[in-house]
Amino acid sequence: MSRKTSRALLAAAALASTALMVAPSANAASFNLEGWGTQCGGTTGGSGGSTVDVRDATAFTNAAKSTTTQTIRVNGTITLSAMTKVASNKTIIGVGSGATIAGHGLNISKVSNVIVRNLNFRDWQDDGIQVETSTRVWVDHNTLRNGYDGAIDIKRGSDCVTVSWNKISSHDKTMLLGHSDDNASQDRGKLRVSYHHNWFDGTNQRHPRVRFGNPVHVYNNYYGGVTSYGVASTLEAGVLVEGNYFENTKDPFHRGEGSSPAANLVARNNHFVNSGSGDQGGSVKSIPYSYTLDSASSVKSTVQGGAGTGKI
Repeated sequence: MSRKTSRALLAAAALASTALMVAPSANAASFNLEGWGTQCGGTTGGSGGSTVDVRDATAFTNAAKSTTTQTIRVNGTITLSAMTKVASNKTIIGVGSGATIAGHGLNISKVSNVIVRNLNFRDWQDDGIQVETSTRVWVDHNTLRNGYDGAIDIKRGSDCVTVSWNKISSHDKTMLLGHSDDNASQDRGKLRVSYHHNWFDGTNQRHPRVRFGNPVHVYNNYYGGVTSYGVASTLEAGVLVEGNYFENTKDPFHRGEGSSPAANLVARNNHFVNSGSGDQGGSVKSIPYSYTLDSASSVKSTVQGGAGTGKI
């Protein structure tokens, strides 16, 4: 085989691989893990370990901080008196649709391989879920409302995170990605997160607000009556906003926010109902994983039917 022929075959293979990366579908939503949480070795949480049922704050706190690979099943309402540290190799999952964490949130800090699913978070005094200096995290099918600060904030060099099928309502600062313009040394090359099939129900801002992460993938989310703005790309970030449904959202996405300078944002295949057209520009690094993209016009019904607790 000649060198020229070999190069041609390699180029064709690369194009074929790219073509297979996204598989559009009218209604192909899956509750399986996809996105950045599948990268860096994947996210399995407490799989393969023991299972414990908890019903009060003491039992929950002890299980969450234990170094044992474990699935923690939350029953009823647990009211925390402070942010609770979560150790590596944990799955924290609510039983039924009513399992609730109240008062304070979860601190996923300096760990890896954590899954948080099917929990109601309300009335937190800090962040609902805080992910910092951590990798391989999956936050899925939770319902969050009426908290003080961020609902799901990801920062300080965290990487390979998926945030999927959550419902957030009655809240201001929803999802921050990257906490400071001055944290480049820790954040540059990291903060790679996928946000998909989340329902932003009349929330205000940060859906997400991004610094440094590239590529950040925001796809197949439903924005219903967002009052300030949807997605913001700032400070070296690269955000792909793809296949989302924006309804009654005057400012669906833009570049720059507050004192943070504009960065890269590419928008494609989104659906707009009584909403603005958004601001985009620049280029974004390629998405490294396979994913199935729902038709944007079907996203509202798909997400409303599948997001939040009690659906898994």
